Amino acid sequence: MDLELGKSSDTSKKDSWKTALLLAYQSLGVVYGDLSTSPLYVYKSTFAEDIQHSETNEEIYGVLSFVFWTLTLVPLFKYVFVVLRADDNGEGGTFALYSLICRHNKVSLLPNRQVADEALSTYKLEHHPEKRSSSGVKLYLEKHKLLHTALLILVLLGTCMVIGDGVLTPAISVFSAVSGLELSMSKEHHQYAVIPITCFILVCLFALQHYGTHRVGFFFAPIVLTWLLCISSLGLYNIIHWNPHVYQALSPYYMFKFLKKTRKGGWMSLGGILLCITGSEAMFADLGHFSYSAIQTAFTFLVFPALILAYMGQAAYLSQHHHTSYQISFYVSVPESVRWPVLIIAILASVVGSQAIISGTFSIINQSQSLSCFPRVKVIHTSDKIHGQIYIPEINWVLMILCIAVTIGFRDTKHMGNASGLAVMTVMLVTTCLTSLVIILCWHKPAIVALLFLLFFGSIELLYFSASLTKFTEGAWLPILLALFLMTIMFVWHYATMKKYEFDLHNKVSLEWLLALGPSLGIARVPGIGLVFTDLTFGIPANFSRFVTNLPAFHRVLVFVCVKSVPVPFVPPAERYLVGRVGPAAHRSYRCIVRYGYRDVHQDVDSFESELVSKLADFIHYDWHRSQHGPFAEDDIVSHSNESTSECRLAVIGTVAFPGTPAYEIEQSVQPASVSIGFSTVESVTDVIELEPVLAVERRVRFAIDDDSESDVRTEMELQLREELQDLLEAQEAGTAFILGHSHVRAKQGSSVLKRLAINFGYNFLRRNCRGPDVALKVPPVSLLEVGMVYVV
Repeated sequence: MDLELGKSSDTSKKDSWKTALLLAYQSLGVVYGDLSTSPLYVYKSTFAEDIQHSETNEEIYGVLSFVFWTLTLVPLFKYVFVVLRADDNGEGGTFALYSLICRHNKVSLLPNRQVADEALSTYKLEHHPEKRSSSGVKLYLEKHKLLHTALLILVLLGTCMVIGDGVLTPAISVFSAVSGLELSMSKEHHQYAVIPITCFILVCLFALQHYGTHRVGFFFAPIVLTWLLCISSLGLYNIIHWNPHVYQALSPYYMFKFLKKTRKGGWMSLGGILLCITGSEAMFADLGHFSYSAIQTAFTFLVFPALILAYMGQAAYLSQHHHTSYQISFYVSVPESVRWPVLIIAILASVVGSQAIISGTFSIINQSQSLSCFPRVKVIHTSDKIHGQIYIPEINWVLMILCIAVTIGFRDTKHMGNASGLAVMTVMLVTTCLTSLVIILCWHKPAIVALLFLLFFGSIELLYFSASLTKFTEGAWLPILLALFLMTIMFVWHYATMKKYEFDLHNKVSLEWLLALGPSLGIARVPGIGLVFTDLTFGIPANFSRFVTNLPAFHRVLVFVCVKSVPVPFVPPAERYLVGRVGPAAHRSYRCIVRYGYRDVHQDVDSFESELVSKLADFIHYDWHRSQHGPFAEDDIVSHSNESTSECRLAVIGTVAFPGTPAYEIEQSVQPASVSIGFSTVESVTDVIELEPVLAVERRVRFAIDDDSESDVRTEMELQLREELQDLLEAQEAGTAFILGHSHVRAKQGSSVLKRLAINFGYNFLRRNCRGPDVALKVPPVSLLEVGMVYVV
């Protein structure tokens, strides 16, 4: 028996290693495309202006030493050994760190938060905080609202710089790869060939985005692997052939010697050296697509050694060839016999690296939109099988135009490198700050550990950041300008969205008002389902009262729908819908809260209407079963409201089936599913009941009202259940209307000039020129009812 157990454990270990190695191989094409192409332009950018390559070789050895230790300390020590562990349910990136901090501390600026959100299976927390180590920092952060805004601004700054990097990385990568033609052409021909070829490749790259990366993704890993083997082989050849003793330059002594000789020029040249770590952030941002062990294995055992060999090989060649600074480039160290094959592989690798950053830009804009920090854009899911592969048409074409403008405007690696370096270093500084907060607030380590992490890595990055800022007039102004522009848009949108939510909260209508509406007041109930969309999780929204005031009728079945984001990466489909009654059962009014994570794509159901109706049917059956057979075991642990007029309990509805006679039939296959536990909610929504693990179905529900019952005597409750399901069926057949608010926001009198500019002009301009909520929800135009609302905030 022990032998069999030993064999099975050995087999599972082998399988896990095989899986990790396969993921490590696949990560090459997605994660390391940008980082692996940095040897194309690091030395050329470093020696562009501030320092000169001399006969003593002190400059080239010093630069090699800086490159080695920068690659060792930042990507290897900081990211691989520390930052990658700060994952959010396996997800990485700036928003993952912010989400972790928000879940452990009350610093989120998201509206409509509920205690019920903490019952999500993906809403997992670390161990409880130790009072001595973190309570002081935690309380101070939660107490000062200004710090909440400052934290959000820090996250937005990192997000804007990632988007800026999405503009600069494709331009500098493709341009540097194509610039290898300069050694095969005359200067006159080269000048007129590189820019058009680069622009043509960029146009093709962006034009193919709508097909999705999954169609050509299987080519990415072999291309990057071939490129890494190519540059490491060239590096070994140059080391052996030109300078076998170049390894001595890896000593930190050469860094100090370099700075002592070059002084200010050497410090300013750090703006070129830092380009050796461009793409390191992708290891963390793309963590959700792979695993910690896969990314760690790929970098430690393949990418890192290949890059070091490539940089050492270039340094070995340059130490024996003292050319002018114009001739220092990657291709001069490539033997002429293999220069054309290397050029082709380099172009392909730069395209792969560019593709990764473009996909990352789409992903982070989708996350920003989920957190109400970016105007609504159309998000298209390009793959049915691979979650997270998305395409945003508006952003794609804006990126393409900006990339081409950067290529034509700068026309050289120096200015592009200065701009890219500042963007990359800003993102890394933001990651360092947020990780230090995670160490103390989420991992509950002593404050001294977080402080040491911040000081050590922050000082290294600040050194490079300061060197980048000195190149402000030589290209570094571009990411700063882009970040200011994007941050203004994002902050104005977020600010106005929060003000709108506060207005809705203060102007909501009481439940008694809704229940009083009837024929006596001249209000008619018309056939069909009315879906009233609101940001409120309780109460009756003001836009519905305005709708009824102007059109004295509403639908026989009324559903108040709140589509909200929660600070988790994904919400399992079985836990997405919270459903409850609004008023008594005879009123046929319900509330449905649809929850999404910041990495979820909202258009992941074929028909939102049919999905919602199936959840209502499940809830009606659950509520009838609970009323007839008594509460479930979980009901005993939740509190009940003393307010008799409050809304009824909300149930977390996956797709359920109960024992006994079915009230409706399921069209598609049945398969096991599980749901989590119950928590009480906030405000007037009293409690949340989640069901035991039961049967789950895929999509649509076809109601079948059985006329022939096995029992001749039906209870009153059973008749009410059949009647309610019959009403729901008839309402669905009559049609569904989507009632959305069409808002105009205006700053109230006495507001500051800045607020009036932001609200009256900025927000309203963005609202008029971005996608409406009906696009995000895939509302059929024929079913759309828009209610005009003026928000005075």
